[in-house]
Amino acid sequence: MTDPRELDVVLVGGTGFTGRLTATYLARRAPAGLKWALAGRTLSKLEALRARLAEIEPALADLELIRVDADDATALAALAERTKVVITAVGPYLAHGGPLLAACAAAGTDYVDLTGEPEFVDRMYVTHHKTAVASGARIVHACGFDSVPHDLGAYFAVQQLPDDRPITLRGVARATGGVSGGTFHSLLNAASRLGEMRSAVRARAAVEAAPTGRRSVAVTGKPHHDPVTGYWLLPAPAIDQAIVGRSGAALASYGPDFRYSHYLGMKHLPVLVGAGFGVGAVLAAAQVRPVRNLLLSRVPQGSGPSDKTRAAATFTVDFVGNAGGQQVHTRVSGVDPYDVSGVTLAESALSLALDDNPECAGQVTTAQAMGDHLMARLQAAGMRFEVVGSSA
Repeated sequence: MTDPRELDVVLVGGTGFTGRLTATYLARRAPAGLKWALAGRTLSKLEALRARLAEIEPALADLELIRVDADDATALAALAERTKVVITAVGPYLAHGGPLLAACAAAGTDYVDLTGEPEFVDRMYVTHHKTAVASGARIVHACGFDSVPHDLGAYFAVQQLPDDRPITLRGVARATGGVSGGTFHSLLNAASRLGEMRSAVRARAAVEAAPTGRRSVAVTGKPHHDPVTGYWLLPAPAIDQAIVGRSGAALASYGPDFRYSHYLGMKHLPVLVGAGFGVGAVLAAAQVRPVRNLLLSRVPQGSGPSDKTRAAATFTVDFVGNAGGQQVHTRVSGVDPYDVSGVTLAESALSLALDDNPECAGQVTTAQAMGDHLMARLQAAGMRFEVVGSSA
């Protein structure tokens, strides 16, 4: 049967910082014949972006541009009905993301975003998961550095362990480089809404079914020294931890009782202590609106680390897993987290559009929706998944 969709992929928000990285990656790496387009609010900015992409691939001089506002439900519905997959890099998602996701869920259109906002993810599950299940849409959040290396890294680590025993896994993230304006705004706004976040968690828990006959739990750990990685660990119970826990709930390969904890790793104890105080200071500042607004004004959205800063930056995420007396130490590593986000967001969309992935629908994770196919794509793009050590 002929596919009625005119387009394979539409990128919404390509003129922002990470959106430009995603568009540039697609210009360089999209397979021949991919039918894709750019969408956004300001046509002149889209035209300027298209001109830059055409310098990479001259055929993109004719790339379709679609003008659409983030709150125009009619235009968003028309956009969603034309394409197989929508990529959105328009944040903060809590403020701007809901109408586009709703359009995709209703139209049966696959959706990927960059969000690291737990409240947005939970509220979208409550509101749109059942609609997406009925339409067949795959709604995949956190397809950037949050949380692809962590989600697929845990998926890779679990593959090294027996699936008939309880599995305990911890992830230890380290990264260098700078912070974009979009990330800073999302983090500070999320920190100002702790009560709303807790309410969203409760609302989701009231409607989300637990796996049958097995258990998957995201567990917030305590600061401690890790004898396997050699790092001091600061608990990071943010969206990465929750996403891995949801993959564990969805996939039987994570064993009958899966427990995951996520940390930031520091080489020296004083750095960990300083980081803890820094997190506390940000949380406190976010509660005071004038202070929060002042901080937000200092870091404009659309800004980000320079090319020089990103060229020198790297990340690693170590995973230590235990099951049935066996221990495994694996690692995912790559380049600057923002460059990684451009790659993972684009490849997630390409995988949904082009790969023969497992059947699923609704709000799903990258491991659940794309697993092996996405991991192979990222390895081909230069991300490393490796076993560091194991013992019985």
